[in-house]
Amino acid sequence: MSDVDHLHELLGLPAVDFQHDASDGSRPAAGAAAWRVFVEPYEDDRTWEQEFASFLAAVDPAGVRALIIGQWGESYEEDSSYPIGLVTAAADRLTSLEAVFVGDLTMEESEISWIQQSDVTALLAAYPALVEFGVRGGTDLVFPPTRHERLRSLTIETGGLPVEVVRGVLDSELPALERLDLWLGVSAYGGDADVADLAPLLSGTRFPALHHLGLRNSEVENEIAAAVASAPLVARLRTLDLSCGTLGDEGAAALLEGQPLTHLDVLDLHHHFLSEQMEGRVSEALEPHGVRVDLSDRCEPWDDGGPEGRYTTVSE
Repeated sequence: MSDVDHLHELLGLPAVDFQHDASDGSRPAAGAAAWRVFVEPYEDDRTWEQEFASFLAAVDPAGVRALIIGQWGESYEEDSSYPIGLVTAAADRLTSLEAVFVGDLTMEESEISWIQQSDVTALLAAYPALVEFGVRGGTDLVFPPTRHERLRSLTIETGGLPVEVVRGVLDSELPALERLDLWLGVSAYGGDADVADLAPLLSGTRFPALHHLGLRNSEVENEIAAAVASAPLVARLRTLDLSCGTLGDEGAAALLEGQPLTHLDVLDLHHHFLSEQMEGRVSEALEPHGVRVDLSDRCEPWDDGGPEGRYTTVSE
């Protein structure tokens, strides 16, 4: 299962597909869009390198603020070091770049587990002014501990997030980081981190500016909820996102029995396995305090209806 769409925006800018054969007058200004550069392997014979060169020639690179790296070829044959290398080499031209997303592919283009990633921190090193950074796909993803002074938002979307990536992110020095979203995924697709690996994050000793936390799409969402219930970090969050995973009544009960969550603006639990009774308990405990609770998309387990039949939104 791999239910992901193309990005609709990045850095608050609408996503626009770059078309090398479009007339100049039909394109928005360089800084008015999040530019998605991609190729369609089955429809033309252009390489991503050619398309990116056309992009730099047609759109003022000094004005580009947001770049989306879409399909760069056969994703299961060539890893993301190919487009990343080209984008890092253009750092002296993309002087206003503030946001990058690597791997904006849908299920029709590639299952999320087929997207071959690489060491994506090369982009953080090349662009010290980045404030938003995102990645889709966990296969061969590398994220060694890094330091970046300005990054405010980091999103990693996977069907299975390798534990070494989790550790690399949590060992990084990101003093400006306000938003962190990790799609942890399932063990069958490489998601081998456990709740203990999240301890440095949940202790509140990392990322002093963090106010939004997403620990999403996990097959151990109940265990995560139990850990979050007593985590020091939660007291300074405004948004907590435990959506798209296998959360059931046991995890929701742990949240209600833990520290108060009434200070939150948003608690996102959509795609869950809560009973109607537990949905009511969560809503009644938090919504009167002004917390917006998302309990949409209640799911039914597969097979015998037990916990082992629960599933995440995105796996393969």
